[in-house]
Amino acid sequence: MTTSTSPTSSSSPLAERLQAVRAGIADAARAAGRAPEELTTIVVTKFHPASLVRDLAALGVRDVGENRHQEAQAKAAELADLDLRWHFVGQLQSKKARQVRAYADVIHSVDRISLVEALRSEDSDIECFVQLNLTTDPARGGVSDRDLEPLVERILDTPGLRLLGVMAVAPMDEDARRAFERVRAASSRVRSLAPEATKISAGMSQDYANAIAEGATHLRIGTAITGNRPEHG
Repeated sequence: MTTSTSPTSSSSPLAERLQAVRAGIADAARAAGRAPEELTTIVVTKFHPASLVRDLAALGVRDVGENRHQEAQAKAAELADLDLRWHFVGQLQSKKARQVRAYADVIHSVDRISLVEALRSEDSDIECFVQLNLTTDPARGGVSDRDLEPLVERILDTPGLRLLGVMAVAPMDEDARRAFERVRAASSRVRSLAPEATKISAGMSQDYANAIAEGATHLRIGTAITGNRPEHG
């Protein structure tokens, strides 16, 4: 006879996955000569129910990522009693910008001037990353390499936005370490315009060790912690 395990028990599959990733991040940080405390792990809970986020919070998770506005908005409302930091990590339509500002603490995907203008506010600041497109496909999210500085300058000139640094997703067809080397170089360019924008949002379940080696400060980890995403329509 087997007994069921609470999702927040230290021996639950969720807790075990979370602990394994935390240990892997600590190992990668030490291998890179960095302190694990420098790193922020954002658990991306796309397609998972709010109940999973509540279980993660009980295990000490405070930074949660979502990449679809409607889902993020609903979860943030349902879990308003928890002390969570919500990171919007997906592509953001300009027309949804104000709605996302209402619940998100950080937006990782600022990639065009029209979105910067849509996020403008005279009332409050929101933290953000400028997203760099590491591919030659303009349909992918992110600003092109040649347009990085003009976009950064616009963010710095726009009230209501506080630039943390640069964000990117490693292309599937490129060595991850090489891709993150390019992100590190872009971060240096951003810091030449905004010395305080020292953060790098890079690294996911399969490549976070390479991202840490190249200076990532914010890791966006999904399935390695949450498990496989549930079926969705």
